[in-house]
Amino acid sequence: MRVLVTGGAGYIGSHACAALAEAGHIPVAYDNLSEGHAEQAMFGPLVEADLADHGALHRALREHRIEAVMHFAARAYVGESVQNPIRYFSQNTKNSIGLIELAIQAGIDRIVFSSTCATYGEPASLPIDETFPQKPVNPYGLSKLMVEQVLQQCEQPHGLHWVALRYFNVIGARPELSLGERHEPETHLVPLAIDAALGNGPALQLFGDDYPTPDGTALRDYIDVGDLAGAHVKALDYLERSTINDGSENGERSLACNIGTGRATSVKEIIDTVGDIVGSPVPHSIKPRRAGDPPALVADPSLAKVALNWTATTQLEESIHAAVEWHKTEERVR
Repeated sequence: MRVLVTGGAGYIGSHACAALAEAGHIPVAYDNLSEGHAEQAMFGPLVEADLADHGALHRALREHRIEAVMHFAARAYVGESVQNPIRYFSQNTKNSIGLIELAIQAGIDRIVFSSTCATYGEPASLPIDETFPQKPVNPYGLSKLMVEQVLQQCEQPHGLHWVALRYFNVIGARPELSLGERHEPETHLVPLAIDAALGNGPALQLFGDDYPTPDGTALRDYIDVGDLAGAHVKALDYLERSTINDGSENGERSLACNIGTGRATSVKEIIDTVGDIVGSPVPHSIKPRRAGDPPALVADPSLAKVALNWTATTQLEESIHAAVEWHKTEERVR
């Protein structure tokens, strides 16, 4: 299958392209390279263009004979979304609507959407399953929820089949493919901790050690990027089945599901694990809690197991070890 992967030169998108190619598909990366890296789009054609450029997007869909879309391209900084909500509703929501419209016009009826657990906001209990109310507490989460709602509204009138994957904290790398996490600026815990431990970055800032958790630091569900990429391929398989079954009494339909491990890991446990793997402690300082950071976010991934036949298999230590190896190689390259 020929799959347009928006944001295909970015962190998660490039891993998805690798997984697609390994499964026998042809990924076509569509990326403006504002945050992606051209050398990571090595698994198929690269179209360097902006998602807001409808002419370029239309040409890419037509010239590459696209049959399905995986949509990753988005801004994903929570703090920035609070400061500049218009940017998020424009780039995340408006651009996604344009993509959906052009895909429908091109006769494409399969979309896998990169959503987020941020659509849930602050849950009243754990683990989080898909029946929980979606009450995002920041423009980033709201911008993603709005896209989910557009997909839902387009399903019946346009015959659109879609899967929205709401995933949690993504970590890991594939050093054998030179794929890892490179953001400017970097805001994610694991790469910041690794750089601090390797002496390649400043001391890590730990935001809050007074949460109502066993060690006082926030609990999160950390999903390996390779497992996550595999979930996207499974979602594409699901959409292929749902298209074949369309019109039958028991035909499968579009869905949104959580992608996580179901395991809670504290920030302190991450810091300790990074230190153990690197072989030196992670320099860090304690800062006040950040506004809007809930004490714990953990997925119930049961629906993904049943509907997509997907389960996370990579252990936390394996993910961090791969990320450390990639960071070491990346530093040598620089």
